[in-house]
Amino acid sequence: MPEQLPEQLREKVQQLALDYQQQGKPTEWFESLYQQAQGDPAQIPWAKLSPHPILQDWLDQSQISGQGKTALVIGCGLGDDAEILSDLGYQVTAFDISETAINWCRQRFPNSKVNYVVADLLALDPNWKGNFNFVFECRTIQSLPLNLREKAISAIAQLVAPKGTLIVITGFRETEDPPKGPPWPLSEVELSLFKAFNLEEVKRISFTVPQSEALHQLRLEYLKQ
Repeated sequence: MPEQLPEQLREKVQQLALDYQQQGKPTEWFESLYQQAQGDPAQIPWAKLSPHPILQDWLDQSQISGQGKTALVIGCGLGDDAEILSDLGYQVTAFDISETAINWCRQRFPNSKVNYVVADLLALDPNWKGNFNFVFECRTIQSLPLNLREKAISAIAQLVAPKGTLIVITGFRETEDPPKGPPWPLSEVELSLFKAFNLEEVKRISFTVPQSEALHQLRLEYLKQ
């Protein structure tokens, strides 16, 4: 497969997402992208084949143990974040809407303890509600159109167990004006929806990503009331 420059790949992903949105299928473009990659992680812009460094930083600072605890990774991609949580002792479930991505995870980590599952954030198993001590969401919400934000945030919030932790990594926009995308960075009003679902923001950090469409990024830590 011909190598694509970062800008070319970003434009391809944007157009793919917009095409599916216009068809009324705003989440189905993920499977199309993974299929088109034909096993080449370089064709998946968020696949770094290592845990997200901002998640890793939080884990290192927190020095937490996952023994006896459950964790969930939302939109797990190729599985690296799920595997680092499993290494820390968590009983990990990781899901993605793309069956191709989940099969890819299983091929990469054939002896993994992670439960890799094909699932849709907007139509999750109700038995998952309140079942996870730690939930990790990285840029899934920002990949969805604004009219799906509240439904997505509600679904995520309901997964966290009482006294559990949610870590969110997302692009952030300073205004409430509808952003050009995808991705569609979250606004302060949209982030406030987490509080409406009984999640208290306990810490946030800002960081930037080179060549990112959403230069202003946040890592937010929430505690379930």
